[in-house]
Amino acid sequence: MSHLDPEKALRLAGGDCRLLLVQDQLQPCPYLPGVTARMPLRLPVGPVNPSVTDQLLAMGYRRSGDFVYNTACPACSECQPTRIEVDRFRYTASMRRVMKRGNRELTCEWGKPRVDAKRVWLFNLHRSKRGLGQGADELDLEGYRMFLADSCCDTQELTIWLNEELVAVSTVDAGAMSFSAVYTHFDPHAMRYSLGTYALLRQIEYAIETGRKYLYLGMYVAENRHLNYKARFQPQQRLVDGEWRDITDSNE
Repeated sequence: MSHLDPEKALRLAGGDCRLLLVQDQLQPCPYLPGVTARMPLRLPVGPVNPSVTDQLLAMGYRRSGDFVYNTACPACSECQPTRIEVDRFRYTASMRRVMKRGNRELTCEWGKPRVDAKRVWLFNLHRSKRGLGQGADELDLEGYRMFLADSCCDTQELTIWLNEELVAVSTVDAGAMSFSAVYTHFDPHAMRYSLGTYALLRQIEYAIETGRKYLYLGMYVAENRHLNYKARFQPQQRLVDGEWRDITDSNE
């Protein structure tokens, strides 16, 4: 699938969407120090229906706001798009404990993405406490909207509440047969709930309930501690040299 020209691949999905290249330049890698990255940014022109979303995800594309991007780095291939075939997913003992505690003490809601002061505050707190900002300024309401709420496809929001207090927000893109975990931010002070793990487990559960086949986890980067946690969700597949390959504990 990934060897196809993007426009031809989107036509195969039955849509009239085209990808317009808006930015393509070398830049410092956001994931690995001292590495030069190339992440072409494209604007979908035309309807991004659920089948087109599935096709884009299968080709390794990620979404940021109204745009999609993939990696085309000149001398590095450490970023590997990752997905779970949800019916094959295996809970570890610790994941079962996280799920049991969360289901007992937390409340989850699915809906359309919202933008408000609480969500923005939670985003900035999460980014600051976990060292994710790389010196960037805090997001304001408009920046948050442009990054997470504005979307070229069907996007949903999972909110997680503790005693009626918002403690986590997950933004999830929805295709016909897949979900894509775009971004999760949460209150670092609620560490006992392992909110990042709990949010992904609830997304896997929701994907099964709604008849989806895949949950896309974004990029796996072995040397990045913020991204290599994804290896714990097994079995999984990674897009390597244009092919989706099964990854298990035995060949990590």
